Amino acid sequence: MAKVAFLGLGVMGYPMAGHLKTRGGHDVTVYNRTAAKAEAWAAQFGGHFAATPMEAAKGADFVLACVGNDDDLRSVTIGREGAFHAMAKGAVFVDHTTASADVARELAAEAEQRGFAFIDAPVSGGQAGAENGVLTVMCGGETEAFAKAKPVIEAFARMVGLMGPAGAGQLTKMVNQICIAGLVQGLAEGIHFAKRAGLDVEKVIEVISKGAAGSWQMENRHKTMNAGKFDFGFAVDWMRKDLGIVLDEADNNGASLPVTALIDQFYKEIQSMGGNRWDTSSLIARLEKPKG
Repeated sequence: MAKVAFLGLGVMGYPMAGHLKTRGGHDVTVYNRTAAKAEAWAAQFGGHFAATPMEAAKGADFVLACVGNDDDLRSVTIGREGAFHAMAKGAVFVDHTTASADVARELAAEAEQRGFAFIDAPVSGGQAGAENGVLTVMCGGETEAFAKAKPVIEAFARMVGLMGPAGAGQLTKMVNQICIAGLVQGLAEGIHFAKRAGLDVEKVIEVISKGAAGSWQMENRHKTMNAGKFDFGFAVDWMRKDLGIVLDEADNNGASLPVTALIDQFYKEIQSMGGNRWDTSSLIARLEKPKG
């Protein structure tokens, strides 16, 4: 059992922190910007809650975070009451936020100066993966720190991999989002085409999902996409945030991402339709909206 702090109790962080207590058996203290949610978590899982990230991090062996973006991450780490001000030498900070590789490298360097380790560890698997404890976690950092943190992370993950030095986890998550964007658009167009062609969508998917076209998105989202229901996970606003990070990084490294850039604009169109909080499978909605 370790002494663990968890910062950020959104749709992902709340169940992740819960698994640390129930599956991992750790002594867990949580912090959330809205204190009522931290109190509710502590009441549900029997852990503790703190008023600030710095208070949560005091005496912790591991501090984990899952917040919104680069600025939120800086706030809970190096901000006025950030966790970095209280972390002990030899501790490990594990960041599950999907953020830029630049902020990961920045905070890793800051942590090293202060005598503890930083691992960037974005996740894939969505809200369902967090609730069921089967997330995929892609990490960037030093081998020794990763080895220490891996057993803790495994409380809510089915796959945890070290991808390289600081920033490599975030870069791998960018690859993940590039691939998902293309898959969802392809599935949306396939279902849309099948409908227009007068085919039975369920029969089509039953057959093609067993072949080369099969994917997690097809298996888990085709029914809801076909029904025009988009309340099943990762929101369009968050996907556009992630794709913005991807496209900024591509500008830096010279990668050519024409399909990703196009799908980012498709998601912008979904936002203009009022679909900010729809899940990412809502790409089909722009294909099926009335013309004119």
